[in-house]
Amino acid sequence: MRLRVINLGLPKSGTTTLAHALKVAGLKVADYRIRRRQTAQPDLHGAFVAQMMYRGLYEAGDPLIHMEEFDGFSEISTVAKGLSIWPQTDFNIIDAIRRTHPGARFLASRREARALSDSMLRWSDLGTDRLPNGNIPGLPAGFGATSRERMTWIDGHYAHLRAIFSGDPAFLEYDPADPSAPSRISAHIGRDLPWWGKANANPTHAHTDDDTQEDAA
Repeated sequence: MRLRVINLGLPKSGTTTLAHALKVAGLKVADYRIRRRQTAQPDLHGAFVAQMMYRGLYEAGDPLIHMEEFDGFSEISTVAKGLSIWPQTDFNIIDAIRRTHPGARFLASRREARALSDSMLRWSDLGTDRLPNGNIPGLPAGFGATSRERMTWIDGHYAHLRAIFSGDPAFLEYDPADPSAPSRISAHIGRDLPWWGKANANPTHAHTDDDTQEDAA
């Protein structure tokens, strides 16, 4: 069975770190958006992973069918360009991947709720505009501007994943700051991770490019 690695973690939970680690391990990774340099397929140039997952789900019952050339998906949500699409919160997407890709391994990158909430707040306008106005599953428009609201949503998301995958060895939740994280991920996906570090950390000044959703620890 082919290995596909799907991260169901939220933005700013270490997804860019994971993307780089998987790339160094030899996997072809889509991180939030498919870049022109990554594919010869014109219809995938600039495509959001989230949109392609839903297109695959509704056209063929397989969220990954239009991204066959990719082995890993490190950031699958998008909240930019007027879009707010969150496959990692959708049981229908997760269940379809489990059914159509029995070799898939699921990850959930997670930082402590307050640290993750604070990182979201400091990343461009993610915590001040895009989350409160994004109408996100579990965080409807009008909520998400405060630490308490974001933390409640964060905790609820990971509790939902644990409920969905209860007892399933195909699922691993991890903290990227945990020294054992790379060895746990390596054992989980059956691939050595030659690199593990910290990619795309929050800058000391606010990021202003709303088209950039590089979500990292």
